[in-house]
Amino acid sequence: MRNRLTDELAVCGLNAVLAVAEYHSEQINRLFLREDRLAALSQTCKGLAERKRPYKICEDEELERICKSTHHQGVVAMILVPDVQPLTREDVDTWAAEGSAGVVLHAVGNDHNLGAIIRSAAFFDFKYIIISGGEEGTEEDAEVTLSTSAYRVAEGGMEHVTVRSVRSAAAFLRSVSRDLLTIGTDIRARQRLSDIASIVAERQTGTTRPAVALVIGNEETGLPPEVKSACSVLMRVPGTGLMESLNASQAAALFMQRIFDM
Repeated sequence: MRNRLTDELAVCGLNAVLAVAEYHSEQINRLFLREDRLAALSQTCKGLAERKRPYKICEDEELERICKSTHHQGVVAMILVPDVQPLTREDVDTWAAEGSAGVVLHAVGNDHNLGAIIRSAAFFDFKYIIISGGEEGTEEDAEVTLSTSAYRVAEGGMEHVTVRSVRSAAAFLRSVSRDLLTIGTDIRARQRLSDIASIVAERQTGTTRPAVALVIGNEETGLPPEVKSACSVLMRVPGTGLMESLNASQAAALFMQRIFDM
């Protein structure tokens, strides 16, 4: 829930709040918590008091009003609305030089999917998430924001990834074709998840693994033709055929695990 009067975002859920408190405590402006969460967040409360920022012991009903959710797990931190910066050439050069892995999301508008993908990215050491709201002028074209739900579902993973935005996923992928191995997910692709190792080996220079960007589309339409054509390779997760596809976050986790394990 975003408070537009104060330009704050509610972060709820114990793991999400603990992660913000541990890695970016300076971002917390106000803290609301049940009495049973006081022990876990005593140092955070002390830090807020030193910064002359308020914290308050609350009952569940007040916490629900603050974050507009019953899934607060007894704690809500109000932080400044995260400013998702546009991707820079320097970002790409750094990731390419380090051989980092990351995820490019095209029009993945479901906050729960976004949070789950970020949680998996942190778990499997994917350094960055690049969000495209959709091509300019389309239904998906929108300001890139991070929500209360995304933070909660990410379970603290938000503090371990760099999030950047691009206007056009297709244009971005074309511009980094020499820098990153871009793997697009497509349920009709010829190549399978098990082919990743050989594809990465083809792009490897000596002992240096290429930087990889996994490209995920939304669940209704997948990746549009212009995005698919800009990817280095298209791959799919094979299954029984009883279901057309996996949830976007499930598919992303399978690909991330395979890439991490190489």
